[in-house]
This record gives sequence, structure tokens and C-alpha cells, in this order.
Amino acid sequence: MTGPVDEGAAAMADVFEQQRGRLTAVAARMLGSRTDGEDAVQEAWLRLARQEPGSIDNVSGWLTTVVSRVCLDTLRSRRAKAERPLDDAPEWVVTADDESAPEGSAMMADAVGAALVVVLDTLTPDERLAFVLHDLFGVPFADIATMLEKSTDAAKMLASRARRKVRGAHEPADRRRERAVVDAFLDAARGGSLERLLEVLHPDLVWRIHTGRGGIVRHGAATLLEHARRGVAVADRFDARSVRVDDRPGLVVWRPDGAPFLVMACTVVDDRIVEIESVTDPARLEAMHLPRRSA
Repeated sequence: MTGPVDEGAAAMADVFEQQRGRLTAVAARMLGSRTDGEDAVQEAWLRLARQEPGSIDNVSGWLTTVVSRVCLDTLRSRRAKAERPLDDAPEWVVTADDESAPEGSAMMADAVGAALVVVLDTLTPDERLAFVLHDLFGVPFADIATMLEKSTDAAKMLASRARRKVRGAHEPADRRRERAVVDAFLDAARGGSLERLLEVLHPDLVWRIHTGRGGIVRHGAATLLEHARRGVAVADRFDARSVRVDDRPGLVVWRPDGAPFLVMACTVVDDRIVEIESVTDPARLEAMHLPRRSA
């Protein structure tokens, strides 16, 4: 015979399953990785399973609070260690660079909100939580204040500050300066000018590479310079074009047969490239729906 405790536990499990999709969406947006988001939701489930049935009045709200706090702890830990997850290859949206593409020759289809993922990385953990929960998922400021252990007014200020950063990110002048740096990088790589490459690459460059075999992180400009030196001999056989990659300046490179070979996104600070993230995995390139080039 099923007792009250079993029925209560089953009811909590039902609520969790009903909320799983929403919780995962919140956590994935908070952490920038669906895998990390699923881990945060799983942690919330483990904590829920340890609660006495009937001890939580609002299971949905309780789960939102727990997932948010798990995400907040993760974001704060990342910020302290200056780390970003590499387990997920980026789900990029590649668009034509309006500053460089001829009028009317849009190369890729745009997607509303694609750049938001990049901009969110510039927010503090508290700002990110307040903005994501309130502006994207409609969580009341009073609830957000409880999660952050701050006043409601403080939660509103955090969301407002985040909103200004999101709206003000990448003004046209900044985009042109970033593009100029990445174009200089491309010209130097094509021409084999290692001296010019040194001028545009930060010495402590971080290079994140997503291949079909997994993720690789390499540090220092010297590693990229060596790859550029080896690639000079065949550079003229590949076609490269400037693009925006989730609102970062980037490049698409095609093989001689017209198939996409590489997508690269660059982060520019003080007119030097401090981070490059590239995808060469054919499956992920196909998922970006990149056009072929005429051979």
C-alpha cells in the first residue's frame, strides 16, 4: 500500500519533471553551457530528494531558488579562477559583417538575441543572475533579492546596471576598431608577417580550439605564430572572409573545394587579440549552416 510519504515524494518528483525544461533553460542561460545547466538542475533534484515530503509549500519557487544559487556559486567560482567551460563547443550564429560585406550580400542568416550570450559574460555574477531571472524569465525582484541576500532595491539596481551594459555593448565605433584589429591579423597571417602578428596578438593569448576529437586550450601567442608560419605555404589556396560570430569579430575559412574549414571568433581588448576561439569540427560547422564557396 502506498503511504502518504510515498505519495508526497511522488508529487515532488512530478513537479520537478514539469519544471525541468524551464529550470534547464534558466541555468543554461546563466552559465552559458547546456551541460553545466543540466548539472545545476541535477544538483537541485538531489537537494529536493533530501527534503521531507510536504515540507516545501512552493516546490517550483524552491527549485528556481536552488538552481539560481547553484549557478551563482558556479559563476563566482569561475570569476575567481578566470575560467570558462570548454566541455561544450559554442553554438554560434555567424552573420555577415556589415562593415566589410558589400551592400546586399548578406552571407549568413541573422538570429535575434544570438549576441546576448557573449554580452552576458561581461556581467558580474550578481548582475547576470538579476538580469537573466527578471528580464528573460520574469522572476520578481523580491525573489531575486532573497537569492542574492540583498534588498529588493539592490536587486533592481543590479538588473538595471546589467541592462545598460547589454544595451551599450559593442557600439559601432568599437565594432570598427575590433574589426580593424582582426583584419590586420588576417592580412598578416596571409602574408606571413610574423612581426605584424606579434603587434596584434597579446603575449598571453588564450586559444580555445574545438575539434572533432574534443576541446584544446593553448596559451601564448608563440603557439599561434608557429601554426601561422606553417600555414603560409598553402594560405592562398584557402578563402577567408570577415564575419560577426555572436557579435564578436571573426573569420570563416573555406577549403579549396568550397567546404567550410574553420570558424574563428576573436576577443579584442586595447587593440590586441586576447582570446581566439575556433571550431574545426565538421559536425559543428555543419550545424552553423555555413554556405559553400565556389571552388
